[in-house]
Amino acid sequence: MKRLLPVISLLFFFVFSAAFVAAQTSSGLLTKDEVKKVVPASYFFRGQSATVQQRNSAGFRVSGKYVLAGLVDTSGYSTDVQAKYIGFLITEVRLNIGGHDLAPGEYGFGFKDGKFGVMDVASNELLSVDARSDKDLKRPVPLTIESSEGGYKLYAGRQWVELKTE
Repeated sequence: MKRLLPVISLLFFFVFSAAFVAAQTSSGLLTKDEVKKVVPASYFFRGQSATVQQRNSAGFRVSGKYVLAGLVDTSGYSTDVQAKYIGFLITEVRLNIGGHDLAPGEYGFGFKDGKFGVMDVASNELLSVDARSDKDLKRPVPLTIESSEGGYKLYAGRQWVELKTE
């Protein structure tokens, strides 16, 4: 019995270590608690730092890497920036949005006139794609991410775009 104790202890160590590593590298939507741990409190864009709306932030993980999105307080920005910038998009993986590739990085985004636009942190437009509208959505929220067949849907109210990982 005394010989088995070290073997059993070592076995438990490896099982729990494997479970911990699997949890860190799993894929899927983040829980609200996970989002709170990884989303920044503020976000730098176009020369200013804006407060992130934690309750309107979401994300998912792909092979242990994150994709995060959230709304920010744009009250200190000029009206032309406010018109096209509502939040941040941080991705550690390459994304495909409406047929356009987006490299890992940190970006600003917005929905305007039926379009979804992504900008670099200097507010230079990188891509603009058609946004879709879900008129049947019963309770739209300011921002959320949901799983879909081809990837994930980033919703802002009833408008959404599909984010596919590569």
